[in-house]
Amino acid sequence: MDYPSFDLTGKRALVTGASKGIGLHAALSLAHAGCDLAVTGRDEEGLAQVAAGIRDLGRPVHVLTADLADTAAAVGMAREAERLLDGVDILVNNAGLSYPESALETTETHWDTTLDVNLKAPLFISQQIAPGMIRRGAGKIIMICSNAGLVGLADHAAYCASKGGMIQLTKVLAIEWARHGINVNAIAPTVILTPMGQQVWGAPEKRDPMIAKIPAGRFGMPVEVSGAILFLASDASSLMHGETMVVDGGYTAQ
Repeated sequence: MDYPSFDLTGKRALVTGASKGIGLHAALSLAHAGCDLAVTGRDEEGLAQVAAGIRDLGRPVHVLTADLADTAAAVGMAREAERLLDGVDILVNNAGLSYPESALETTETHWDTTLDVNLKAPLFISQQIAPGMIRRGAGKIIMICSNAGLVGLADHAAYCASKGGMIQLTKVLAIEWARHGINVNAIAPTVILTPMGQQVWGAPEKRDPMIAKIPAGRFGMPVEVSGAILFLASDASSLMHGETMVVDGGYTAQ
């Protein structure tokens, strides 16, 4: 009889946006589960800290600094991660940013940067990683999306557009790559109390009305997203393709 396994010993994972927040916790959680890691982001100090934590868990790690708003830099980073790890088994497209502002105030620069990082980079990074997965007949690609990709959120026009696009991108990649043994799935959290979450939602006048809409009565913690990531990275999710796991305390159940 087969039993589900969440053991990732010896798997090779690339996590983007790993210097803080969800990405940092995800990278450490994957290392704790047995993965070798490549981590990337713009914050060299933050990446050094997460790398030290990974090494403390007894796993090797490669640190790659890159600005994913630059497509060439994103592609180069992915190629280097593939080379350094001798193949990537698990790709976590986590890097993201937001410029909270009304639709009337949204600038072209903020719009372009948001879509470049949140939507364009995941496609072109996945393009670099997928061929190796196809050759091996297996792979896991996990997109870190948001409730904002499922429902509208005031003052987040570019962010909602990017995350909605990311959910659709997840479905397309799943349709194209499932036959090669690659699972492409997404996670859509509510507000998670990361540094970015605190910055955007810390003020009581913003925090309290949002929490009032969440049946669980609270925001999420990074560990609750990492749990979903480990499930999607493991063999336990082998029949899941193109799905969006909602981790939101019931916010979108209403």
